[in-house]
Amino acid sequence: MKKNFIIDTNVLLHDPRAIFRFADNRVIIPIYVIEEVDTFKRELSELGRNAREVSRILDDYRRKGSLREGVELDGGGLLKVAFASGDDASRFLHSEKKDNLILSTALEVKRDDPTVPCTLITKDVNLRVRADVLGLDAENYEEEDLASISELYPGAAEVEVPNEWIEAMHGEEGLAVDLGDLASRRAGGGRGGVGHGFYTNEYLWLRREDGPQNSLGRLTIDEDDPRRGVVRPLSRAHEQVWGISPRNKEQAFALDALLDDSIDLVTLIGKAGTGKTLMAIAAGLRKVTDEQRHHKLVVSRPVFPMGRDIGYLPGTVEEKLDPWMRPIFDNVEFLMGISHADRRSGRGADELRSMGIIEIEPLTYIRGRSLPNLFMIVDEAQNLTPHEVKTILTRVGQGTKIVLTGDPYQIDNPYVDSESNGLTYVVNRFKEQSVAASVTLFKGERSRLAEMAANLL
Repeated sequence: MKKNFIIDTNVLLHDPRAIFRFADNRVIIPIYVIEEVDTFKRELSELGRNAREVSRILDDYRRKGSLREGVELDGGGLLKVAFASGDDASRFLHSEKKDNLILSTALEVKRDDPTVPCTLITKDVNLRVRADVLGLDAENYEEEDLASISELYPGAAEVEVPNEWIEAMHGEEGLAVDLGDLASRRAGGGRGGVGHGFYTNEYLWLRREDGPQNSLGRLTIDEDDPRRGVVRPLSRAHEQVWGISPRNKEQAFALDALLDDSIDLVTLIGKAGTGKTLMAIAAGLRKVTDEQRHHKLVVSRPVFPMGRDIGYLPGTVEEKLDPWMRPIFDNVEFLMGISHADRRSGRGADELRSMGIIEIEPLTYIRGRSLPNLFMIVDEAQNLTPHEVKTILTRVGQGTKIVLTGDPYQIDNPYVDSESNGLTYVVNRFKEQSVAASVTLFKGERSRLAEMAANLL
């Protein structure tokens, strides 16, 4: 039996092609949704682009027939635009509120055709609750290829191995392993990757079965035989980079990925204070200044939401971005060893900017650019949509390394969540690629109080 699906505004703004995701069922868009979409069409952000695409799609089908009566979709199904007539539900729902009018429309669709299953599709949690109270089925809009945050690839695993394995890993050829055998030795109770297969560039904590000794390594899977791989020790586990060195095993994993020129894409996930941004900047400064591997260090954070015009703030682009980029400046000045007296005398991160070593790049203007031979850091990447991350990665030129950092549990963008944001999307899609590495950092190293606050509050 064909079903009726009523689509909310936030679904279309999140995925303009959601109209085509419901097989051969009936897709019903309340006219109030179109009114809400219209308010976003002039924005220069991702929401504005999606709103304009929704309008173009609806206009194309308007030319093919009556949207009120229903127009057949190219891939099957029927597209209709409906509105509340004023009966039943609108007697107790405030009609001036768009959400209530959308609920009224859904109730009337259900009343007019009670034998056909009717479901409201919305990413608004409160609207789903209200729909349930009114006797409507409601579901979240779930895209394909989105991993649950609890199942997100952590980038590392803990395995219990014989002592000779650790000795072999430190040999010239590394430790050759059968991935099936390695999986059977995975530690059962930790966070180190339980529940997924092994991937190339996955970091391993090799813990000796009969003693406290342990060692850190990285797995490379054989391209010709994906059942086998080689584990090699981390060469930079205790290395200092611009005055900082790893304080825990996850930071050692992160620094190895950041300094390895064969890895073009690094994703660092962790709560506040785990050191992800500081390590990324330190590695970038080393690659640009000491090794001269890249021409420039480019650092950016979403001026939330990405694409919002920053013209309402006075001053130059740099001055407008200063409040948003201050956490980056703080990290740079920490690495430079800038004291309070130095700041008062005018020293700071601007020295590196004036020398052309660091560039502050608004993500707003990245579309259309090519970014060759850079070390690029995108901080707070959890606030980006998958499409925005794609826009950034497709700008990357030859010789550029890009680092995405963020915490999927600290999202300010109302149009993404812990599972649909661009950061977790990239981790899920690139976990099998040899050019990418992902590390999840668990332990805060900012201070004892900061770690306690992150865990308790």
